[in-house]
Amino acid sequence: MNNPVLSLVLGRLLIAVVTLLIVSFAVFFATTLLPGDTATILLGQAATPEAVAGLRNAMHLDEPALFRFLRWIVGLLHGDLGTSYANEMPVAKLIAGRFINTMKLAGVTALFSVPIALSLGITAAMLRGSLYDRIVTILTIGVISVPEFMVATSAVLIFAVYLKWLPALSFANEIHSLSDMLRVYAMPVITLTFVVSAQMIRMTRAAVIETLNTPYVEMALLKGASRPRIVFRHALPNALGPIVNAVALSLSYLLGGVIIVETIFNYPGIAKLMVDAVATRDLPLIQSCAMIFCLGYLILITAADIIAILSNPRLR
Repeated sequence: MNNPVLSLVLGRLLIAVVTLLIVSFAVFFATTLLPGDTATILLGQAATPEAVAGLRNAMHLDEPALFRFLRWIVGLLHGDLGTSYANEMPVAKLIAGRFINTMKLAGVTALFSVPIALSLGITAAMLRGSLYDRIVTILTIGVISVPEFMVATSAVLIFAVYLKWLPALSFANEIHSLSDMLRVYAMPVITLTFVVSAQMIRMTRAAVIETLNTPYVEMALLKGASRPRIVFRHALPNALGPIVNAVALSLSYLLGGVIIVETIFNYPGIAKLMVDAVATRDLPLIQSCAMIFCLGYLILITAADIIAILSNPRLR
């Protein structure tokens, strides 16, 4: 193709599709390696061998794994996520409500974390080497070093146990007013914002500093341009690609970190549904939840790559 931008965009999309196929293969065969027999777990230890064999046959568990994988992939391509073993209902119906809850939590977290992280990262880069920059750097390194379950546990101890300001558990179905919404989302959002913002601050700061060290920025500084004008007029537009990548990578972490947060706060999202499905060896439900997380991650990363390509003035 003569257009390099179009070639790169199509290449990124092709890589995303191939990656999704590889991930689907890995997800399916990883779930088949879970310990325990699904039919025995569903029927109980008192079930007869005939009953277990009959259930395995009904769920096609006695077929070769490759045949089951192909049937599953064809179903996914037609929008059929399968039927839950434990709940005996379509997986799509089980996931629908929980998926909305997870997207609400991720959306509220992004609404708070992205402006905070970008503001701190950009101002720290503008004031590089100052006391403010050192404080921001130390705090972000400290937060990155602490796992999310520790942040969640600390939030419960401080806000729920000692201060008694917020409930320790989040029930998304009990929202009837703005105050109820704040109480339900406060603890999970505080935890996720801490974890997500820290990495975003560091990556944004690094991207802006790298752009500020370029010759054209130094030339603008020599011509007498103010530092805010240099940052917002010259540096930020050229650092857009790395910053968008930083935001996408940090937000994609929500898809993994939300599993621990939803479990700790008993938030009724898709991650909590996946954890419950692992306990009952509900393979179709586990596979569908895992594919949703992988698809969300790939969409964010691919969108960030495409935006970085389109924002590159040399390619345009």
